[in-house]
Amino acid sequence: MKVNLKALSEALGLSRTTVSRALNGYDDVSEATRERVMKAASELGYVADPTARRLATGRADAIGIVYPFGASDLGDPRFGEVVGGITERLAERDLDFFIVSARPNAELETYRRLVDGKLVDGLIVARTLVDDPRIAYLRSRDFPFVAYGRTQIDAPYAWLDFDNEAGAREAVRRLIDFGHRRIAMISAPLALNFAAQRRQGYLAALREAGIEPASQWLVASPLTRDDGYSAAQTLLGLAEAPTAILVDNNIVGAGVFRALVESGRRLGEDISLIVYDGVPHDVAGPHRVTAVVQPTGHSTGRSLADLMLRRIDDSVCEQRLEAPRIEAGDTDGVVRASTW
Repeated sequence: MKVNLKALSEALGLSRTTVSRALNGYDDVSEATRERVMKAASELGYVADPTARRLATGRADAIGIVYPFGASDLGDPRFGEVVGGITERLAERDLDFFIVSARPNAELETYRRLVDGKLVDGLIVARTLVDDPRIAYLRSRDFPFVAYGRTQIDAPYAWLDFDNEAGAREAVRRLIDFGHRRIAMISAPLALNFAAQRRQGYLAALREAGIEPASQWLVASPLTRDDGYSAAQTLLGLAEAPTAILVDNNIVGAGVFRALVESGRRLGEDISLIVYDGVPHDVAGPHRVTAVVQPTGHSTGRSLADLMLRRIDDSVCEQRLEAPRIEAGDTDGVVRASTW
């Protein structure tokens, strides 16, 4: 039968305070007493009262992420993979992972409730902005956090990000090598830092090839499949339509893919398509969409959790920049004379 702290203390003939401090690793308890307590706890099946433990340690034993959910986020497999990796790594330390849904444009209120209420020990900040008030707030409170992406804040903080400029630059260079000159880009809202960085990589690759980007080939789209579909239709309707499209995220990319297929254009022949993180096979099949790929969502989640643990345990603000690569599919190729 499992026992609580009172029963364990009585069995050992020690005070509850001593037993509690031994179980929680306080250094004012001798090693001999600690070993005796731990051995008895294991043998008697002691189970900690989580509320009492949190009161004793001042910790919530939980990490959180605040997410302004839209309908499309629930169908984003990459986000699910990241959450799975975070959850798995934190569980190895007996920590919970909370996903807190927030109203769009009202995230700071949620951050304040979590921090002031001491409901979590640290926060992962997703979809970082070029100018991000969430990070400024957490820094002002000296609250542990890890940013999933960089910002323009010129101060030390923990983050994990991908070389977004390099990924977009390599994708555009690939299209240029295939002979494309009319290359469009569909971006997420440019307030998001990854979108701004990927746009910069696109522009840099065109200009180094002596190609002046046309404003009509630059489209910013909300993060939904339907908006991606509409953005692609707009580009295809231009008098001088692009022969290739780069999409900077997989949610919008799925909508763009559908619009191109429905237009009757042959992917990789009449028009080329490259999508960051690709398009799921259940949407793209039988095609394999050429993609800018990054470490798997699962390993990214574990890395974010590792950075969070280092931030909490050792106050280390570690920063990691991962390199993307191109994964060739069958949706891009040598430019052909347009019949459209």
